[in-house]
Amino acid sequence: MVNLEDQLKNPVWYSLKETHKKLAVVSDGVQFYHHEVCPFGAFFDETKTAEASSEYVKKSDSFFFVSENQTPIIDKNNVVLDRKIDGCQMVLNQLSDVEITEDIVLLDESYIEEIYNLVWLVMPGYYKKRTFEMGNYYGIIKDDKLVAIAGQRMQTDLFIEVSAVVTHPNYTRKGFAKQLIAHNTKEILKVNKQPILHTNKGNLAIPLYQKLGYELTRDMNWWLFHKI
Repeated sequence: MVNLEDQLKNPVWYSLKETHKKLAVVSDGVQFYHHEVCPFGAFFDETKTAEASSEYVKKSDSFFFVSENQTPIIDKNNVVLDRKIDGCQMVLNQLSDVEITEDIVLLDESYIEEIYNLVWLVMPGYYKKRTFEMGNYYGIIKDDKLVAIAGQRMQTDLFIEVSAVVTHPNYTRKGFAKQLIAHNTKEILKVNKQPILHTNKGNLAIPLYQKLGYELTRDMNWWLFHKI
């Protein structure tokens, strides 16, 4: 088995090799998530990414290559770079004590539409309805509606990524995100896996993650491409 440190250097790759193997689309040594689940791709050999990405965009208008420090190669006749997002990876060192005052529920499939709508309200972009299949989602319900969530995304036998941490604009500044991240982290620790998360550099939420016990560990960059 590949050790945790090596897995964290290429988390999309190893997620698709292990826990999310059934969601993988493989093209000549390059791996992508199924286009209806998550628009992420990963590689070790950048000389293979041009052909693979040209094939992938036949079904997906856009996608990300996720890489610590390698630069993917593309066929500019088929694919164009939209932008590079300078991201970072954070890994839990030790979870801080957080008082859970809210009723946090494990969300089942009946919440898929609400999750999708909430994510797109707060962070419009690339979340898909089938992203729900990647891991557990936890939520807080107020006034008979879902107002805050924290989900799980990439994962292997050794780690699980906390993701999709969003709160409805009408319910911010109540500590919902803090409690949801702490709860989600505890659930990951219960199954003896390493909690991690990814964000963009300069994100105002980084101090919150650090107060909860997460530490910045490495760059993890997101190359966004779309088909021509």
